[in-house]
Amino acid sequence: MSELTPDLLRELVAEARLAPSVHNIQPTRWRLLGDGRLALVDANWVRAPVADPAGHDVLVSHGASLEGMSLALNRRGLAITAMTTIEQPLSPQFAALCSFAIRQGVAPDPLADNVAHRMSWRGKFAAPPDDAAPLVQLAVARDDLICIGDRRAIADIAGWADQAEFSFVHGDDYRAELLEWMRLSPDHPHYLLDGLNRDALAMNAVEATAARYVLGSLFKPLDRLGIAASLLSDSAKTASAAAIVLFCRPVGEDPLTTGRHFYRSWLEIDRAGLAACPISALADHPDFNDRLRKLGKIGTDLRLVNVFRVGWPAKPLKPRHFRLPVDRLIV
Repeated sequence: MSELTPDLLRELVAEARLAPSVHNIQPTRWRLLGDGRLALVDANWVRAPVADPAGHDVLVSHGASLEGMSLALNRRGLAITAMTTIEQPLSPQFAALCSFAIRQGVAPDPLADNVAHRMSWRGKFAAPPDDAAPLVQLAVARDDLICIGDRRAIADIAGWADQAEFSFVHGDDYRAELLEWMRLSPDHPHYLLDGLNRDALAMNAVEATAARYVLGSLFKPLDRLGIAASLLSDSAKTASAAAIVLFCRPVGEDPLTTGRHFYRSWLEIDRAGLAACPISALADHPDFNDRLRKLGKIGTDLRLVNVFRVGWPAKPLKPRHFRLPVDRLIV
């Protein structure tokens, strides 16, 4: 078993925190236990209860962080071993979800070098080149990803995505929670730390200001006029995708495991030279989830967990990750 020093733990957490989380809320913390094991800790006040009422997305987010830690260890020739799943309260604010030891000697993970480059691309995609090799590579790399490249199907899905998202945005509580996690001005105290800021959302200052009003005080009058949905539409961006990718996992799978595979799938998309943006509303909406299951011929033993639009970004990616400081993530 390898011993973790405080400096090494800080390095590992700095990389593990680059994993994605729902609304970028970052619910995961880490604690070094007295026996030298490392515990993944849930910060139980960090939630999005309207968008994620059952807490499933938070658990998937923890799983992504766990995989982030595994990848960070791998880059140093280390690996997770002897993992135990627990649910142990540590304080009123924290609960350990799993703990593990660390061993030396492991083969390099081909996805580890993609961690720093992966990001959401929320802009339009460039016209896809004739070379379909990246999409073929992606389809072959993982059996839990289904690629839909038919242009008519992608256009249909773009419309479904807008309908699904608007059905959720129509709820007052949903909009309020979303705005709470959006940082639409650089003056917001958490702009560089968590949530969805205007850089991450690929918005300029005018678009961000408009979003604040359209999702806030002007939503109801604009909705009565029948124009709120068009102002919030993302269909042009979705329709520009080279493919829609369905991420499916076994029914009943532990959400921590699902989260680990979700992160690896996104890194696999990056390794294929593609950019991606999740369209979670499609998976969360029962009707559109069912339509995509039929379109992708997904068996009853699998759950449609999430949906990506993927393609070639319209400009070179300059990855930026807005994350909490390491010292706040070690408890």
